[in-house]
Amino acid sequence: MTGLATFWTQGDAVIRGVALLLLLMSISAWVVIFWKGWLLRRVRSDLERAVPAFWAAPSLDAGREALTAFDRERALTPLLAAAVATPPGGTLEARGHVDSQLTRRLRDALHGVLAQLQFGQVLLASIGSTAPFIGLFGTVWGIYHALVGISVAGSMSIERVSGPVGEALVMTAAGLAVAIPAVLAYNIFGKMVAGSEAELEGFAHDLREMVLDASRM
Repeated sequence: MTGLATFWTQGDAVIRGVALLLLLMSISAWVVIFWKGWLLRRVRSDLERAVPAFWAAPSLDAGREALTAFDRERALTPLLAAAVATPPGGTLEARGHVDSQLTRRLRDALHGVLAQLQFGQVLLASIGSTAPFIGLFGTVWGIYHALVGISVAGSMSIERVSGPVGEALVMTAAGLAVAIPAVLAYNIFGKMVAGSEAELEGFAHDLREMVLDASRM
């Protein structure tokens, strides 16, 4: 802690700016990690309960009620709403074939749900890919700043070099400490989103077939 305080005191505006940027990136990453972990676990639980409850319902209205009760994050109800919607008359959408209209509405609804599930992934990827380089920049600048200070002092020894250089290397370690959790979370959440996406696509496909069968009858 004393070394960090000394490094902060002796650092210039660039070093402090890099340190604050890394701190901001770390806080942002952890907020997204906790929020997305909570969200995706809820969505996974909702899918496991809501889909069977919907298909076990005796009617469409009962199925809608069951879906609404279990779908806490509204990942499935937009698909059902799109499946049973009726396009307004006199529009280009209404002139299309029934299965084409249905496919378009379900596709748009699915894209909206996936955008909700994927929110924050870009931030995690950006932090994971840039934080190590930001930390490395802080280290290079810190070493340069330390060497300039030593040359101004007019004396050079291993003791005078090792301290400032060692403190500057903390910036590289900080960059890695910010990046590693973001990269791991990005990969884990990507797998979870892909699993939810497969189930949502299956549910959308089944809804499409149900509506088309009802229209033929």
